[in-house]
Amino acid sequence: MADDSTYRFDPAESREDGEADGEEPSEGVGGEDGEPPGATGPGPGGDVPPGGTREFGWRGWVLVGMLFVALVVIPVLLYFVPRVQWLTASLGLGYRDAFLVLPLVPALVLAALAVWATTRP
Repeated sequence: MADDSTYRFDPAESREDGEADGEEPSEGVGGEDGEPPGATGPGPGGDVPPGGTREFGWRGWVLVGMLFVALVVIPVLLYFVPRVQWLTASLGLGYRDAFLVLPLVPALVLAALAVWATTRP
């Protein structure tokens, strides 16, 4: 039925250890660099065990708090900038500068916090 000239991918042929699909790897086979079996997780360095889940934790809540500041508090402050120009002038910011700097600072802090919250020690 099938033409012999057509290419068909066979996963069993492409595996390095020669095991067919559905078979469990042998116990003596570890991860890369001679690590014990199951030492590598989905992330770099194997910080999450296979089948394990990451917790939201306090790092996630810090990130949510900063998102609230960046997406709610700062736009509300920008709404009131024309009414409190004396406050922005006391910070050394002009009218135009306030509209550039006020969103920029929380955005940079949010970027740093996002990296910090997603990496585990």
